[in-house]
Amino acid sequence: MHQKSFNEKVWDVLRMVPSGKVSTYKAIAIALGKPDSARAVGNACNKNPFSPEVPCHRVVKSNGELGGFAKGTKKKARLLEKEGIKIKNSKILNFDKVIFKFK
Repeated sequence: MHQKSFNEKVWDVLRMVPSGKVSTYKAIAIALGKPDSARAVGNACNKNPFSPEVPCHRVVKSNGELGGFAKGTKKKARLLEKEGIKIKNSKILNFDKVIFKFK
């Protein structure tokens, strides 16, 4: 039986973030039970071969800034805006209203 890699676990969690919402690298790390692995979550997002079906573009910094994106931050902003998320100066407006909470 195949044991999932850390990256695969991150991609599974990313699939939970609905269109029109965002999560943070830290929140995903916490959801995985690895609260100190936010940077590793970012690396997994960068290596995501299933984008945009596995929506790594919906992962942002804890302060609402966009953060990085393998295909460039302009592309990340366009994808988010297409989902109805408003962005100004590379920061999400109404961040507290579009954040996705894991249960």
